[in-house]
Amino acid sequence: MRIATWNVNSIRSRVDRVTAWLERSDVDVLLMQETKAKDEQFPYLPFEGLGYEVAHHGLNQWNGVAIVSRVGLEDVSVGFPDLPGWGEPAAPEARAIGATCQGVRLWSLYVPNGRTLEDPHLEYKLHWLDVLRAQTQAWREAHPDLPLALGGDWNIAPQDDDVWDMAAFDGKTHVSPRERAAFQAFLDDGMVDVVRPHAPGPGVYTYWDYQQLAFPKRRGMRIDFVLGTPSLAERVTGAAIDREERKGKGASDHAPVVVELEDRV
Repeated sequence: MRIATWNVNSIRSRVDRVTAWLERSDVDVLLMQETKAKDEQFPYLPFEGLGYEVAHHGLNQWNGVAIVSRVGLEDVSVGFPDLPGWGEPAAPEARAIGATCQGVRLWSLYVPNGRTLEDPHLEYKLHWLDVLRAQTQAWREAHPDLPLALGGDWNIAPQDDDVWDMAAFDGKTHVSPRERAAFQAFLDDGMVDVVRPHAPGPGVYTYWDYQQLAFPKRRGMRIDFVLGTPSLAERVTGAAIDREERKGKGASDHAPVVVELEDRV
């Protein structure tokens, strides 16, 4: 089974690119983030026409997550228990959706950005990750035999090699000790970064800003990850970041991250 995660940065603007990529890449399950659409605005038909089932969670023109699968889409969960909220009054955002696809539990996650080190949004981000970690532990305890993957835009660059120049990020989010510690906590709990061994850095990124010619200048960040349980990690036969999909007119500012899983009966 081939799974992928991709921050598409508006599915209505990029549906043709995403569906064309699915046809070329032969991906079975795609986890999408930042769809920027309400549920009724999501373009279901192009995906269904390719044989994919669709689960989408979107509340407004911001955020939004989806899973499209041609190998089954069962037990869909929108959000997770105790999901923190944001805003006045605080309300949960469309940042998490889960489903079971061919015996694998998959989550599409769009971790809050954090904005700046002084912004309350950073505390929201860290709280969101703490709750996600607790829920991940609960899921693993409740379903020890079910392979689990947390895929998506984590908005954290956990290693210095994951940004083009650490000096350029001095005093900024995504690389702060607290954010990196929150990411590391998942690894300390036994989750595995299943992509890095197959696509090691430095200079391996998943995101490039639209401004200041960041992409051609190779000024990127590695912030999109798939973390899997050991039972999932042992099935990984390959992984890659499709940098080519960042090129051309109408590209997302993120590239797809693809993981190959050995099929099990």
